[in-house]
Amino acid sequence: MRIAKIIEAERVEGSEKLIKLQVDFGGDSSTDSEQGRRQIVAGIGKAYSPENLIGKKIVVVANLEPRFFTLRSDSGQVELESQGMLLAAGGESGPVLLIPDNEVESGSAVS
Repeated sequence: MRIAKIIEAERVEGSEKLIKLQVDFGGDSSTDSEQGRRQIVAGIGKAYSPENLIGKKIVVVANLEPRFFTLRSDSGQVELESQGMLLAAGGESGPVLLIPDNEVESGSAVS
């Protein structure tokens, strides 16, 4: 598990729940597969708006194989790749992101 900073977030067309995130683990992605930028697709769209996610640091399971989603939208089928999984707790009103309560560098290991 690693800390990542959300640098972009947008709703997935045709889905109320899915948000596509671009996250930054810091470092250089050409030298370390757990560093750099990745795309994560998460089902947090009913609890969070994309514009409120940008800049947040989150906990990500970074050592998973990529997962592919095929979705139908108004513009046809869309295939999305998710390169990790964010951690969230189940709250009464939906998922609650697990975030550090103090400043920590992107890419830091969670122990």
